[in-house]
Amino acid sequence: MAAGAALAALTLLMSACTITPWGETAGRPVPLSTGGVPAGYYRVNPGDTLARVAAAFGQRVQDIASWNQLPPSASVVPGQVLRVAPPPSFAPSAQQPPSSAPAAAGVAMPVPVPPSLTLAWPVYGPLLQKFVPGKASGIVIGGVAGEPVKAAAAGRVVYAGTGIEAYGPLVIIKHNDSVVTAYGHNGKLLVKEDEAVTQGQPIAEMGVDTHGVASVQFEVRSNGKPVDPLPLLPR
Repeated sequence: MAAGAALAALTLLMSACTITPWGETAGRPVPLSTGGVPAGYYRVNPGDTLARVAAAFGQRVQDIASWNQLPPSASVVPGQVLRVAPPPSFAPSAQQPPSSAPAAAGVAMPVPVPPSLTLAWPVYGPLLQKFVPGKASGIVIGGVAGEPVKAAAAGRVVYAGTGIEAYGPLVIIKHNDSVVTAYGHNGKLLVKEDEAVTQGQPIAEMGVDTHGVASVQFEVRSNGKPVDPLPLLPR
């Protein structure tokens, strides 16, 4: 496993206006791999950095640093416990445009504006699951185990490993300052962290999900929040 791959449980977070961590909509909490760490926290593993932890949890480095009273350039050490979910008093950063008005009680906040990024299909196959705000944070595309899973756009690999149990072998690619894509339930991973990739480059071989179905779980995050990939993909 690559350094920093053993990531902790991802917690079910609270309101629609907070940033959503990877694995929130997987249907069940993921057991902590390090033990003794409460939900919303992560115990640092060898090779981890603030940037790597932030990317894996779909957060901004500045926010992770702020929640832990650290400078954004701070180093972390194995065994250190970091808050990776917003504290109750957290308000979105000024760099994130606020909503024009608070949502009324019981009314879902609108989904984030889709990123202006041209994506390609990571695989071609039947659509097994659609994006459902608050329930399914991505889409699931069926296929044949072992077929190549390709990068939806050019970028840099910020995570490649098996530490987020709900996703199995997972690749996360950062495309710009706000947009990342994730590819879960892979078999063999073909890329490593910090590797630059091009659109259409094979990054993994398709694996099977927990039910034995060959598929890839594909997610897009814009400013840390899930968006529906389908409108961003060619028809």
